[in-house]
Amino acid sequence: MPAPSPAPKRTAGLNPNLVLRFLLELFAVFTLGYWGYLAWPFPWPGALFMIGTPLFAIIVWGLFRSPRARVPLDPVGRGIVEIAVMGSAVIAWAMLGEPLVALVFGVVALASGTINLRREMARERRQDSR
Repeated sequence: MPAPSPAPKRTAGLNPNLVLRFLLELFAVFTLGYWGYLAWPFPWPGALFMIGTPLFAIIVWGLFRSPRARVPLDPVGRGIVEIAVMGSAVIAWAMLGEPLVALVFGVVALASGTINLRREMARERRQDSR
């Protein structure tokens, strides 16, 4: 008689909203670099903004918003950081004369952020009830 197979390990499923959020974050960082390249005269200060703006957004996101953030915030604080970064990308597209891209990106980022905020608030409530 064969030995029973061990129970499969439970791993967190790949949430489609998390994949979308990751793509939105990458697009926001790309947008800020693209804005720095097009909105400012090259080489200076264009190169500074092309590198510095996305770098600043990455640092802020890593410090306050990432899953392993150095400065832990409540869901509302994390939402404010997310609105600042994603909102900057929306404003950048609007400044570049692409209002349709700004609108579509803003609506998708808002929907994804709302779904994520609801998930984080539910997780906080579960942890508080323990």
